Amino acid sequence: MKTVLITGANKGIGFETARQLAQQGNFVYIGSRDMTNGQKAADTLKAAGITNVAAVQIDVTDIASIRSAKETLSAQSGVLDVLINNSGIAGEQPQQLADGSMENLRNLFETNFFGAVQTTQLLLPLLRLSAAPAIINVSSEVGSLAMHSAPDRRTNWNSYSAYGATKTALNAFTVMLANELRAQNITVNSVTPGYTATDLNAFSGFKTVEEGARPIVQLALSSDRTITGKFFQDGGEVLW
Repeated sequence: MKTVLITGANKGIGFETARQLAQQGNFVYIGSRDMTNGQKAADTLKAAGITNVAAVQIDVTDIASIRSAKETLSAQSGVLDVLINNSGIAGEQPQQLADGSMENLRNLFETNFFGAVQTTQLLLPLLRLSAAPAIINVSSEVGSLAMHSAPDRRTNWNSYSAYGATKTALNAFTVMLANELRAQNITVNSVTPGYTATDLNAFSGFKTVEEGARPIVQLALSSDRTITGKFFQDGGEVLW
């Protein structure tokens, strides 16, 4: 059994990831910025017979909140096997980089990038106590520079330019942190759920949350310690 923390897990892909991992016998902390929402999510799973879950308040943009969550995990579990940096916001529209709001861009980076970095930094001591620690950064294909650079790139991705830039930065964090932690046997990978129907995109995605969570769950349960510094989607790797 693994002990897992998923940020932003009270709804959407995060909640479904929590459900699938807990169903497979792992203990899952449902991280939520609002504790009431997190507790409702945990209660929903418990009502369905999935009792190996607990809510924890964690706002990835608030250092004090992350420290408090760390203290809770330390007191209750003493170790963290898998950290899934799932918290993210889509930002406001329009968000093209040529003329988009700098305030919107900063807000996006604060949650999607800096939030993941500082959450990881503060929880690394608990991960180092695990026999097989893993960090999973939930990214997006709109963060792939290779896909944006392809001749047949999707022009409608321009609507997600600012959001995509935060995911590109998150992918860079994945590669560089993987290199830093390789000798410590801590794996670090990015994964994209794909275009999944959640409130992040007003439920316009073509994948279900069950499908979107699948590659995250597979990576979280992987026992292959050589897989690190990679970018995955359902079915294989994604070009950076």
